Amino acid sequence: MNIRELARRSGVSTATVSRALNDRAEVSEATRARIRQLASELGYAPNEPARTLVRRRSDTIGLIWDSGQEAQGLHNPFLLGLLSAVRTALSEADYHLMLLTAPGPDDPDAAHLQAVRRHNLEGVIVLTTPPDDRCLRVLAASAVPCAGIDTAFTGPRTVRVSSDNAAGAEAAVEHLYALGHRRIATITGPLHLPPAAERLAGYQRACARLGLPVPPSYVTEGDFFLDSGVAAGRRLLAVAERPTAIFAAGDQMAVGAMHAAADAGLSVPRDLAVVGFDDIDAAALVRPALSTVAQDQRGLGEAAVAALRGLIDAAPVDTAEPRIIPTRLLIRGSSRPGA
Repeated sequence: MNIRELARRSGVSTATVSRALNDRAEVSEATRARIRQLASELGYAPNEPARTLVRRRSDTIGLIWDSGQEAQGLHNPFLLGLLSAVRTALSEADYHLMLLTAPGPDDPDAAHLQAVRRHNLEGVIVLTTPPDDRCLRVLAASAVPCAGIDTAFTGPRTVRVSSDNAAGAEAAVEHLYALGHRRIATITGPLHLPPAAERLAGYQRACARLGLPVPPSYVTEGDFFLDSGVAAGRRLLAVAERPTAIFAAGDQMAVGAMHAAADAGLSVPRDLAVVGFDDIDAAALVRPALSTVAQDQRGLGEAAVAALRGLIDAAPVDTAEPRIIPTRLLIRGSSRPGA
C-alpha cells in the first residue's frame, strides 16, 4: 500500500492524500476524515524519509551519553530509568528518539554533529557526559539545539538540566548529623562527572557548616557501581578512627558499603549508618532498606524535552542558567535509629 494506491481508492489526487494526512487546511474535514479512515483500514503508513524531505522536519531527537560508559550505562538502573523518562517525555511531545553511538575513527571530533546532519535530527539530548568531551564541544558550538542532563557544556543553543545534587548531599549529611553522627565519610562518584563533583561539594559544604572534620581518609572515590562501593567501604572501615556514617553519591555504592560493613561484622544502622543517592528500585529492597536522596527522573526528562522544544521552535530560552530539579531525602532503615 503506497500513497498512489491510497489516492486511487480514495478517488482523489496524491497531493490531496498528502495534505489530508499532514492536516493541511486546504482539505475539508470530511475528506480528511475519509482518507484517514481508509488509510487506517488498509494499513497505510507514510514514508518517513519522504515526509522529512517535504516537511523539512524529522520529528526525531538524538540521544548521547558518555561514550566511555555506554556499556556500563546499560547496567546502571538510574541511567536506564532516566532514559525511559526522556523517551516518555519525547513520545508525549510526538518526537521519535534515536540513540547516537560512540564517535567513529574517521573524524571523532565531529562525529555527533555529522550524525545530526545526516539524519536531519531536530535536536539532541545529552546524558552525563564529561565536560572535556571534544565531540560534544563541537556539537555544542554548532547551531544544533542541545539539552544536557547532568552535563556541563555551553553553546549558542544549549540548555542544561540537573538535579539539585549539592542540596541533596547537604540534606543527607544534615540528616546523619541530626542522628548524632560526627564522623561522616563519603564515597564519591567519578569526579570528572558533574553530578559526582556537585555531590562532593554539597557534602563538604554541609560538613564545614556543621563543624565536622573531614580528614582525607574520609573521602574515597568509586564509579557508581556496586563493586566500587564494596572496595570503598572497606577502605573507610579500615581507617584508624573509622566513620560511624557513610554518605555514598550513588545507591549501588551505598549498598556496596553495606556489604563491606556486614563482612566486617558491623550492623547497619547500629554500628554504621548509610545514605545513598538516586532512589533506584533496589534501594527499597535491600535489608535494612536504604535511606537515599531521590531524584525526580520524570521531572528531569520533562524539563530537558521542554527546554529543547523551546530551542527548536525558536522561543526565547535562557541558555545561561541551568534548570534545577529538586531532590528529596527518603529516610529508611539504613539510617533510622532502632531499625
